[in-house]
Amino acid sequence: MSNQNVETVSSGADRAKVAAAVLAVVAGIVGWYMLAQQPLVVRLASILVGVAAGVAIAWFSGPGQRLIAFGKDAWAETKRVVWPEKKETWMVTAYVFAFVVVMAIFLWVVDKSLEWLLYDLILGWKR
Repeated sequence: MSNQNVETVSSGADRAKVAAAVLAVVAGIVGWYMLAQQPLVVRLASILVGVAAGVAIAWFSGPGQRLIAFGKDAWAETKRVVWPEKKETWMVTAYVFAFVVVMAIFLWVVDKSLEWLLYDLILGWKR
């Protein structure tokens, strides 16, 4: 069992910022439906402005700052990954395909053997 600490929004200001960010996104979505008679550009602008406002508000909250720090750490971690070479990638892919073919043949043989055993020998339903 992991012993990780779960971080929650603790201050009232952070809660208000997160709620305002959610409300801004919801307002953008509601605007999409309220502007049903307007051109598509206006409707899309409604959603984009709502999402942009929500992101801007969340950016300055405590959870938003932690999310940004997490994203930076994740990006730095992907730079440290040792990616396989092209030849190694093709070899592993070939092994996977070979395994799939072998398993398909094995399952087909098992299926036909059980079919022969059940229908021909046990039940006597010869075709």
